[in-house]
Amino acid sequence: MKRLLSLLVTAACFVALSSALLCAADFFGDAQKLGLPQLPAPGGSPAGKATGAGLDDGTVVSGLKDALSTGTKNAVGLVSKPNGYFNNPAIKIPLPDNVQKAADLVGKLGGQKQVDAFVLSMNRAAEKAAPKAASYFVNAIKEMNVEDARKILSGGDTAATDYFKSKTSAKLYDEFKPFISASMNEVGVAHSYNALMDKVPAVPFAKPQSLDLDHYVTTKALDGLFTMVGQEEQKIRTNPAARTTDLLKKVFGGK
Repeated sequence: MKRLLSLLVTAACFVALSSALLCAADFFGDAQKLGLPQLPAPGGSPAGKATGAGLDDGTVVSGLKDALSTGTKNAVGLVSKPNGYFNNPAIKIPLPDNVQKAADLVGKLGGQKQVDAFVLSMNRAAEKAAPKAASYFVNAIKEMNVEDARKILSGGDTAATDYFKSKTSAKLYDEFKPFISASMNEVGVAHSYNALMDKVPAVPFAKPQSLDLDHYVTTKALDGLFTMVGQEEQKIRTNPAARTTDLLKKVFGGK
């Protein structure tokens, strides 16, 4: 009889404890939804603390501009060095789609050298023109306001880059294209392209009807540049070692 009573008491305690834990879980869940203070996470900060939380608007804007300045500077430096585009699979400028068929034919007929020279020349043009983008990035960063900064700070890992791209792509294209064109002339893109086309056999539909090389290389160069800016932004948001200034550490330290 005593043993039965003992088991019943133990079971009752277990049920009571389980109910208490479930109630506690519901309470803390509701507290989090309502924005009430949270228990500290293992690192010492409240669980779910957002990046930049508790900072004044001026600090947030300055921190975000600092991040963009750092990211764009690093990105421009990476793509403008020799082989910055050519040796980076993520941004290397490939053959245009409407040239690929002709290039395949040329390659099979022993003209792979001309194909490779054309691809290299496009990437060299992008590398030479890339530093010209720096001043336009700086001007765009200066125009960012408080509302933009708050939205970007609470966004995804490339929210700043996406915003930056949406606000500056058209203008940057117009300003960047002449530099790409000049660089293409300097490194001989047109010469390489003509040399490639001269190797195309007289087969119907083998040669592309038309190709705006300036537009193609400019678009691909900017795509690659924004890809690198996005990668730099991700580093700053997710990797503490990439936050090279006290302001970056302060604003992005919540993640």
